[in-house]
Amino acid sequence: MLNWLKNKKHPEFWTNYLNEYENAKHRYVIISVESSGTNPYKDVMLSIGAVGIEKNELCIKDSFEIVFLQYIFNHDNGFSNEFIIESKMPKFIESEGIQRLIKYLKNATIIGHRVDIAIEMINVALEKLDCGKLKNQALDLEIMFRKWKEYSDDKRFSIEEIAHALKIPHENSDLSIEKAYTMGLSFLKLKKYLDIH
Repeated sequence: MLNWLKNKKHPEFWTNYLNEYENAKHRYVIISVESSGTNPYKDVMLSIGAVGIEKNELCIKDSFEIVFLQYIFNHDNGFSNEFIIESKMPKFIESEGIQRLIKYLKNATIIGHRVDIAIEMINVALEKLDCGKLKNQALDLEIMFRKWKEYSDDKRFSIEEIAHALKIPHENSDLSIEKAYTMGLSFLKLKKYLDIH
């Protein structure tokens, strides 16, 4: 009776993503999702920046950056579209941007600051495209930092505080790619301190 669930036809990009898990290549991707808030059903993604890590080094040529065209959300909430119009970054509607992100991510381990929020936002966008949830493993920088410093789980740290504690130079920026770069440097230090291979 439930055979139609097993034989559900997924979009080609999603089938290709699922097939990536047959490959053993291991890769880390640092991801920064800028959104209008943290509720994946009421808020929207505004931009995504990501950078890959290979052989314990940030690989700038393996980077990803997009701005989502969210004209309806911005209009309905009285926000300006000025930054979207003036931005030189590639701009896509959400469905196309998510497809590009999935093609970029492949089977990488996702690294982020409070990464569960970013993953949930992406999963909600995938749900709209009749896809499943991300299958990627994930590591959270805030959890790694607390573990390294032996802080309790209720202590919260911004990415700026983590970078400062790790003596990583950074500027406060709203650009998701710059945040991803700062997170990448933080991850590499924490990975070393926590002896993660």
